[in-house]
Amino acid sequence: MTTLDIPAAQASGSVEDERRHRKQQLAAALRVFGRLGYDEGVAGHITVRDPEDPRRFWVNPFGVSFGRISVKDLVMVDADGEVLEGGRPVNRGAFVIHSAIHDLRPDVVSAAHAHSIHGRALAALGTPLRPVVQEACAFFEDQGVYRDYNGLALETEEGRRMAEALGPHRAVVMRNHGVITVGGSVEEAAYWFVSFDRAAQVQLIAEAAGTPAYLDTDAARVAHSQFGSPALARYSFRILFDDVVHAQPDLLDE
Repeated sequence: MTTLDIPAAQASGSVEDERRHRKQQLAAALRVFGRLGYDEGVAGHITVRDPEDPRRFWVNPFGVSFGRISVKDLVMVDADGEVLEGGRPVNRGAFVIHSAIHDLRPDVVSAAHAHSIHGRALAALGTPLRPVVQEACAFFEDQGVYRDYNGLALETEEGRRMAEALGPHRAVVMRNHGVITVGGSVEEAAYWFVSFDRAAQVQLIAEAAGTPAYLDTDAARVAHSQFGSPALARYSFRILFDDVVHAQPDLLDE
């Protein structure tokens, strides 16, 4: 099968260089989410493991707009939720959800959750994303559905149930709540979220207009092998990164 020639990710070098890279990508991802209208009040968070101690992760602080986050604002917490670096508190829901994901999925470097309009609309239906267009197939047979709703995710047990519903996949649809995506880098997790939300929008429009011609299983699996490439996600996010840094260079302030 012919595939796109995607440049390989370059190693960052030292732990300090890798930490700076991850924090820059995290700040940029939050700015991108803000530009796309994914923020709503205090809701929404993206995390990335610290490269020196994977039991710790960096996250956006509680009560700060996505559109104002810079590298200097990011907060690092440990497995108990204690703030180790940063001068602001952490959203309790962010800790509960992300700590469970990072605990159950050692392969996950970054996780993203926000209350986007189309992701929540799909979640209201309690159904997974369907193979309605080729891009949606990045999630074909690669998403979970969490059908329980127990209010705000403030308890450890609730976060663990969400992480268990995610399973080995790159996304989980949480009924009446929203979507979580994960990846081996901030670039992957953030791009999967953007891609999922756009595909959800297409599905909702197509199903409202009529009966979509969903891709069959074989075709959807082919599309998954192509559009579900982590390398493609990383490279695609690089375009978003370059654009937002060009428009808002202060996000890199340390």
